[in-house]
Amino acid sequence: MALTSPRRSALADQVIAQLRNQITAGEWPVGSRIPTEPELVEQLGVARNTVREAVRALAHNGLLDIRQGSGTYVVATSELAGVMHRRFADADPRHVAELRSTLESSAARLAAVRRTDRDLRQLDTLMARREACWETGDTEAFVAADATLHLAVVAASHNDVLTELYADLNDLLRDYLRGDVGPRLRPEDYMDHGRLVEAIRAGDAETASSEAAGHALKCLRDRIRASGHGATA
Repeated sequence: MALTSPRRSALADQVIAQLRNQITAGEWPVGSRIPTEPELVEQLGVARNTVREAVRALAHNGLLDIRQGSGTYVVATSELAGVMHRRFADADPRHVAELRSTLESSAARLAAVRRTDRDLRQLDTLMARREACWETGDTEAFVAADATLHLAVVAASHNDVLTELYADLNDLLRDYLRGDVGPRLRPEDYMDHGRLVEAIRAGDAETASSEAAGHALKCLRDRIRASGHGATA
């Protein structure tokens, strides 16, 4: 549906809002390349300059990354997520892993106490999707499925502040997960999340907490080992 407005600035705001909605709705997932400028011009029915202005604005806000000769890619799902991504992109991987361990451990402990039947059904569905993606050998699909499962565990804590904070960090954490997994899925790198989900189902807060913390710290130990450094987590 074409967008119309007598003022270019207002029209650019409309285009920015529409593109942002397509990103936040998951139509263009993190890591994906958005349509080209000519394709967006045709899709939105606006001038090339308006599309360019909107894309640049979203890149400035941290949602998009314009890569010369390659295209424009989604790097975050919200402005705050974009800020988080830029702020911590060069952070020590050990510190990121420790933050992830702390957040996920606390969330899993709460989820074991507060989870609902709906939460459990969602976790089962996402566990099955994660397994299916692993079997296909599609690295990017597996990373997305794994990240979504972890986010669902945090959401099952029913702590809105914790969930929103984790969601804003999720794009950054996904980048680190992508690095941990590597270019291909290897059997020796597989981590079973079944015990985590079952602990949440059973209301076992201690086991849920330790399982969640262990996943992040194992990724850290593997990263340190791969780098050849002798430090331990």
